[in-house]
Amino acid sequence: MIRVLLADDHKIVRDGLKRILAAQPDMQVAGEAASGDEALALVKANDYDVAVLDMSMPGLSGMDLIKRLRIERPGLRLLVLSMHGEQQYAARVLKAGAAGYLGKDSAGESLVSAIRKVAAGGVHISEAAAASLVQARSAPHEALSDREFEVLRLLVEGLGPTEIGEKLHLSVKTVSTHKTRILEKLRVGSTAELVRYALDNKLV
Repeated sequence: MIRVLLADDHKIVRDGLKRILAAQPDMQVAGEAASGDEALALVKANDYDVAVLDMSMPGLSGMDLIKRLRIERPGLRLLVLSMHGEQQYAARVLKAGAAGYLGKDSAGESLVSAIRKVAAGGVHISEAAAASLVQARSAPHEALSDREFEVLRLLVEGLGPTEIGEKLHLSVKTVSTHKTRILEKLRVGSTAELVRYALDNKLV
């Protein structure tokens, strides 16, 4: 039996995923978390085979959550389920220690096979994502750190430095420093140009 932890801040998403997994004779939803901090606490207290994680949750989330879970339970297999396109995050979540990446738009038909694959020790990403990873390796945004990439994503979503600082638990000064480095690395001169770069490179 594959014991699954579902971590997503939207109950309707968790309920939908539970319905899919409940129909599988070899899977059991053994825990649910509505935030990254809750997911970490559950992983510390219980044994799961696979954790299905949303990338954007309140509190600890994204790359930070993946890295913390890997430290706590090195044997736990992590499958990231996100609304963000695979071209944005697949390479980064695998590098951080996840075993797979699945877009929410394809979760209905692919979730069960993806969980089985990562539980068995495999890695799950789509063929399209694998192809885009090869093409993207020389792109300027590949030089961004994980934190810079998170700041980039939030800037493009329209958040200001104060909001980004609150979301990522950083000072406004640190966010501004990250923004300056992002603009330098991507060779753009303004937030507007940053948004254009992100759109051209399918980062949003």
